[in-house]
This record gives sequence, C-alpha cells and structure tokens, in this order.
Amino acid sequence: MSHRIFFALVLLLSAQPLLHAESAEEKGRAIAAESIARDSGWGDMMAEMQMILRNKQGEESLREIHMQSLEQENDGDKSLTVFDKPLDVKGTAFLSFSHAVGADDQWLYLPALKRVKRISSRNKSGPFMGSEFAYEDLSSFELEKYTYKYIKDETMNEQECFVVEQYPVDKNSGYTRRVVWIDKQEYRVQRAEFYDRKNSELKTLSYSGYKQYLNRYWRPDQMDMVNHQTGKSTELRWMNYQFGNGLSEADFNKNSLKRAH
Repeated sequence: MSHRIFFALVLLLSAQPLLHAESAEEKGRAIAAESIARDSGWGDMMAEMQMILRNKQGEESLREIHMQSLEQENDGDKSLTVFDKPLDVKGTAFLSFSHAVGADDQWLYLPALKRVKRISSRNKSGPFMGSEFAYEDLSSFELEKYTYKYIKDETMNEQECFVVEQYPVDKNSGYTRRVVWIDKQEYRVQRAEFYDRKNSELKTLSYSGYKQYLNRYWRPDQMDMVNHQTGKSTELRWMNYQFGNGLSEADFNKNSLKRAH
C-alpha cells in the first residue's frame, strides 16, 4: 500500500465519528433553532397587507388588512389582524396568542354578530376567512411545535438552502409534515410544502422580496399559498413594516378585538 493511499485511509477513518456526530434529527432542529435565534429581539411590529384570493378559474377578490404583533420573551408571539376592506368584512378582527408548548389561543371578532368567537384547537386546520391559509398557519413559529429531520441541501430562489422536514407535535394539526427550504446565508424560509393527514401534498407557500429592517430582521414583501388539491390560491402583499411602536400586552386582548375597527 502506498503512503498516499495509507494516509487517505487514515484521514477517512478518523473523519467517521465527525460525520455521525450529529443525526439528521439533531441537525434539523439546530437549523430551526438558528432561524428563530436570528429573528429574536424585534419587540413589536406593525404592517399593512393586501390579501388576494383566487379561485380555480383565476377570478380574484381583494382584501385590505392591517396587523400588529408583539414578541413574548418566554412564549410565542401575540398578533392582531384587522380587515379594513371590502365592506362585507370590514372590522373583522383575529387575535392569536401563539404558545411554544400546547395549543394556541385564537379568537375571531365578527362585527355583524357583535360577538367574539373562540377558535377551537380542533378547528385550527380550517381555512382563515376563506383563504388558503389555515388558522394554524397564522401562529408564530416556535421550536417546540415540531420535531425535525434534515433531508438535504438544495438551491431554491438562487439561494443555497437546507431542506428540513418538520413534524407537528399537536395531534389536532391538519398536517403530517412540512418540508421547508431555509437559506444558508440568512436562515430565512424560502419555501414550505404542506402535506395533509393522508400525507398527500396539499399546499405550497413561497416567500419572495425579502428586505432587511433594523439592520437585522428580514421580512418578505410577498407570500403565495397555492392549494394543489383545489386549484385555489392566496397571495399576501406586505407593506409599511414598522418596528418599535411601543405596543404592550394591553393592545392584545379580547377588548382590543372590538376596538380594532
């Protein structure tokens, strides 16, 4: 055996423990943890949004929305979403308290009925206001909500990405798994595929137009959710992101739902 081959073999054998030091599950979780860590510390945020609903024939309906969210130090985020237009949904408001562990708390205020409706955890897979987003899609991403598995590296949106499977812990989830592309440079989600309870591909969510705020936090200008089983889609166009608005927990309670409009 030549010295060159011998040394190559020694290097290969010595590298083996390193190759197996981190399992696919550990790596998947570490990628998710890094993504969360890079988007922590923003405090509060306000933004405006256009929601465009498209049916299978491509016919569109437009809704205008404003929203605000508050970061929680030891729990998931709080968010308040209010519909401004058109008239038939004006004043409808959605309040969500995401939790790292356990079911989220969510309420919907319907101005026509003048009542606040609590969203049952069993109904979290239902569509939000006729869109292709489910109630559970509107929750902040928390590490403990999923278990993980790193699958491979792949290019998406001209970005080198980790591809990670995420398996919901909550038995009431409408999904068996999500497959997520997270870019290696900034740990931003570029794409997510959702698989239903039969493990069939249900929806794809694409993110585009990322911009950086406060020299640290990345937010997309557009999110497109396509339902492969119905042919419907929902496009979200985000505008006027503002951070550091002085929001407090008093801005996120059931009374604020009724005041919101």
